[in-house]
Amino acid sequence: MKIVVPKENEKNEKRIPLTPLVIKKLEALGAEVVLEGDLSSADLVIRLNKPSIEEINCLKKGAIHLSLLDPFHSANLIQAFCEKGVSALCLELIPRSTRAQKMDVLSSQASLAGYAAVILAADHLPKIFPMMTTPSGTLPPAKVFVIGAGVAGLQAIATARRLGAAVEAFDTRPAAAEQIRSLGARCLKINLGETSEMNGGYAGVLTDEQLRKQREGIKKACQEADVVITTAQVFGKKAPLIVTRDILEGMKPGSLVIDLAVESGGNVEGVELNREVSIGVTRVFGYSNMSGRVASDASTMLANNIFNFIEEFWDKNSKSFNLNLEDEIIKGCLLTHAGKIVHPLFDK
Repeated sequence: MKIVVPKENEKNEKRIPLTPLVIKKLEALGAEVVLEGDLSSADLVIRLNKPSIEEINCLKKGAIHLSLLDPFHSANLIQAFCEKGVSALCLELIPRSTRAQKMDVLSSQASLAGYAAVILAADHLPKIFPMMTTPSGTLPPAKVFVIGAGVAGLQAIATARRLGAAVEAFDTRPAAAEQIRSLGARCLKINLGETSEMNGGYAGVLTDEQLRKQREGIKKACQEADVVITTAQVFGKKAPLIVTRDILEGMKPGSLVIDLAVESGGNVEGVELNREVSIGVTRVFGYSNMSGRVASDASTMLANNIFNFIEEFWDKNSKSFNLNLEDEIIKGCLLTHAGKIVHPLFDK
């Protein structure tokens, strides 16, 4: 089986989907791996970010394409895959099950994004994170407030605690409270009434009234914090607006906010993609691809996720990837096959 890895088309992308070590492991399975090779001869294309229409048009009928595809905003790409008869596997849609955990690209990258957000905050905050007692007096620890205790949020909590900050966090899912406390952070309690959790551990959509209560509940925590990190996202939908302008304008001089949901619309009012903006006395960071700030480790994790996915479905006899249409993992992430949209979320 010929695996082709095309050059990434995102100008500032520093991550890669396959590392040299993983390429050797794929070759040991019997695959032929070609970097930046001819797409028209590829049996399986592996890339990181979504392709262009032109790239899809180069693929042969029956080829398999594996990458991040941003499926809720890529109707034109999905249609192009159908027209070319390409089987498109979407890394974002790999089920969050125990068996698929080792293939979960979103979780591995979110974990690194949470870490990178805290390091960015520590670099830009005009004070140190840990408490420090000196002959000149005692410096109190920085206060960090994390909104959303999913993979990114939990890693942000853990990293901020390791740096010595006093950390508080909030999540709409009641089950997250124990995880927050287990990392040594204080869990902010807000009575939102009944909240839901989607498959895969994603928080459910809040009502307008619940969002209003949430904003009221977090206002004091934000305005007492030196750093606020927001991570709240709803699968397949625009990120909820949580930190409003009036909250930002009431924060302390020198405080900063890092919005890790900026690529899906943002949790912070006034955030701008890939920019730092000032709102009142608060600096708001809306940088995309935060895991790319630690590109070496991000690439290692990505490549391992992808290899684990391929190995799970590798046929040792034919030395090829077995697109098992009956397997729950394949069914969960297969967008198009044999000229049709086959995923239930998009087959409309």
